[in-house]
Amino acid sequence: MIEVEHLTKRYGSQLAVDDVSFTCEPGTVTGFLGPNGAGKSTTMRMICGLTPPTSGRATVGGTEYRRLGNPGRQVGVLLDASAQHAGRTGREILSLAAITMGLDTDRVPDRLAKVGLDRTAAKRRVRAYSLGMRQRLGLAHAMLGDPAVLILDEPANGLDPEGIFWMRGLLRAFADRGGTVLLSSHLLREVEAVADRLVVIGNGRILVQGDKDQLLGEAGTLVRAVDAGELGTLLGSMGLSGSRSSDGSILVPTDAQTIGKAAAAAGVVLLELRPAGAGGLEEMFLRLTGNGNGGTELKEVTR
Repeated sequence: MIEVEHLTKRYGSQLAVDDVSFTCEPGTVTGFLGPNGAGKSTTMRMICGLTPPTSGRATVGGTEYRRLGNPGRQVGVLLDASAQHAGRTGREILSLAAITMGLDTDRVPDRLAKVGLDRTAAKRRVRAYSLGMRQRLGLAHAMLGDPAVLILDEPANGLDPEGIFWMRGLLRAFADRGGTVLLSSHLLREVEAVADRLVVIGNGRILVQGDKDQLLGEAGTLVRAVDAGELGTLLGSMGLSGSRSSDGSILVPTDAQTIGKAAAAAGVVLLELRPAGAGGLEEMFLRLTGNGNGGTELKEVTR
């Protein structure tokens, strides 16, 4: 289990991560999403002990990463596939990692084969690897110690469609065996296909988190009008408030019929009126982050 409690990180006057809290449970894949600069990588680095938090804490299995004995046997980490010794072969990199973890190096060929790196690839120096091959090597390294937790930042970068499909199956199988996965990715459709829970961050703060199916099937209506001011006044008179996206549409916690009747009676011309969630994760992500300033209400959906 990963537990993040009120993590905050400041760089001088800049607040990179602001009071972030979430939990990743065994048997689940948690999709960690947000636009560039939202604070995803900084949060993951704090979880892994690479960046000290200004305040708050993060634990894996109840222990801070830096205090774990032989952490590679408990947590598999892939934060940067390019951060590998370019002059070593893939087999050498995994063999050295196995020795460091106190593992038998006999397992290395099997782990390389499981991520699609054959004997020829294993003998090549990493400088000759494509980005996709480095990602596969990074996944093999993360899973080498048979950890219970995986923390992966953009692991699908450089993979072709077949490789992305393979990785999805790998992570799903890992979670189904009781493992815990924290996955950051810009490939929203892949995250939607594999994740059980979602955490969306913007400008360093959690915008929304919860069970994927509940978030994407959340009750509510998307409404957009010719005159945004008139629509805002109408919703206010109805005692309703919502989350506004960059295109002017508003997610309102009521049904379409109620809004439609009220708009007709008030003479408010609507351009869009439909149930939310129909567009899947991509629509939800753009609605939450599309205005670039995290302009949405903080909310959480629990199981």
